[in-house]
Amino acid sequence: MIGMINAKELLIAAVDEAKLGLAEGGIPIGAALFDSDGNLLGRGHNRRVQAGDPSLHAETDAFRNAGRRRDYRDTIMVTTLSPCWYCSGLVRQFNIGAVIVGEARTFNGGHEWLAEHGVSITVLDDPDCVDMMEKFIRDRPELWNEDIGVAE
Repeated sequence: MIGMINAKELLIAAVDEAKLGLAEGGIPIGAALFDSDGNLLGRGHNRRVQAGDPSLHAETDAFRNAGRRRDYRDTIMVTTLSPCWYCSGLVRQFNIGAVIVGEARTFNGGHEWLAEHGVSITVLDDPDCVDMMEKFIRDRPELWNEDIGVAE
């Protein structure tokens, strides 16, 4: 499905969103939803802290901002970090056809499960995404643990 679309170029929108979330005092995870031609449909970032809403992950924010579509099979979810089970469920529920993952070193979510269910997965292992998350985890472990559901 990715075809001629440059995955690294699509990642830029998600990285910009992650940086925005960090600047707002939140968790630096960003996402964007594109159509199969590479047109941006919606973008967003993890706003759990800012909005006080535990369900407001980057992928759900981007999905909500994209608005309604009859069919999502030809869409591409781009995220700076491997999607958690919640966001992986969103991808499955709406049959999003492809996911581009900035990195899966700091958190290995549900992208392998999505691949097993026919979703096209591209893991970029982007050094900027890795660096941003490693620094955040080091500087704010309590907030990170809250985000991934780990009790301290």
